[in-house]
Amino acid sequence: MQKPVSITAMASISPLGNCLGDIWKNYQNNQHFITEKKLNNESVLVAQIPKEAKQHIETLRLSDNKYKSLDNTVLYAIHASRQAVKNAHWKASDNFGINIGSSRGATQLFEDYHKDFLKNNKAQTLSSPTTTLGNISSWVAHDLQTNGPELSHSITCSTALHAMLNGVAWINSGMCNKFLVGGSEAPLTPFTIAQMQALKIYSKAKLEKECHPESSGSANLYPCQALNLSKKQNTMVLGEGASMVCLEAGKTENALAYITGIGYATEILEHNISISTDAKCFQKSMKMALGDLNPNDIDIIVMHAPGTVKGDLSEHKAIETIFKNKLPTVTSNKWKIGHTFGASGALSIELAVLMLQHQKFIGIPYLKNQKTPEKIRHILVNAVGFGGNAVSILLTK
Repeated sequence: MQKPVSITAMASISPLGNCLGDIWKNYQNNQHFITEKKLNNESVLVAQIPKEAKQHIETLRLSDNKYKSLDNTVLYAIHASRQAVKNAHWKASDNFGINIGSSRGATQLFEDYHKDFLKNNKAQTLSSPTTTLGNISSWVAHDLQTNGPELSHSITCSTALHAMLNGVAWINSGMCNKFLVGGSEAPLTPFTIAQMQALKIYSKAKLEKECHPESSGSANLYPCQALNLSKKQNTMVLGEGASMVCLEAGKTENALAYITGIGYATEILEHNISISTDAKCFQKSMKMALGDLNPNDIDIIVMHAPGTVKGDLSEHKAIETIFKNKLPTVTSNKWKIGHTFGASGALSIELAVLMLQHQKFIGIPYLKNQKTPEKIRHILVNAVGFGGNAVSILLTK
């Protein structure tokens, strides 16, 4: 990596809440935020943003007549972006760049519009402009009144970390000195969840009882078994949310953390959703992100670990290959907030930065003998999507 890039602010909206103080508090207990939702007369497991956060989104929707027709994906992005930019003390006149992605985009609107089309054989006027993926960054730019470059993209579940790669590239090229990057996803819709069920990767678990903070007990309390390498069934659960990160050139005094390494790789497809059993894409991306750093210096890896049997195991095998006999401490947040598709990488970055800031490791309650690092200075964050498009980001305190 040419030069380090500073993370000067971040903000999100997720099942953990929409305030960093609440988010950190919620990370420190053993409670998951997975609930049941009725879709097409079927009860499915999901991780939703809390009621208070939903009220903020509805207030935003009603604040501008143009916002009433926007999908939650866009509104989540606007909400989180406003807070991130405020936290960074950026001004519209800074003309910072914006790169926000989504795996699915305006899923709910698209489903609603298509249902209406099948009924009336006619598309609604706003069906095209409000379901275009570019809506996310363009509406955020409109809301923040900045004139910098704006990009939206979809690279499945590694989308947010690809946005971070783009932001770093723009900054290191000298074409921009500030970039807002992240991902947004609102996938808790009937057709989206049906797609995951068709792939046989969705959790079939039932909520036995409420998981209280003091309950560190049985793994049965946790529907998503991310990083449980002995599980026999797939346990992925979808979550919703958005997470934004403010990047600035060089090492700034107000930095929360520094990006000191980036890595990426893509595998040749053998199947539409497959990656190799030892995740060669992750081996390459992690090795690239490490650069000249001794692998023994990595304290924590925030894994992608979606809760699927093959996905979790292949990533762990890749880590074993790169780090050999001295494995870093590993963790994931998907057992707690579900898999937020295109936003998941940025939410993992948020967890990593919070651990660096507070010097406290956030583990997984149902994993036995999980070691805690003595210090937290270097954290590697992984994300990968269908087809093995992996990204690894190295964060340093």
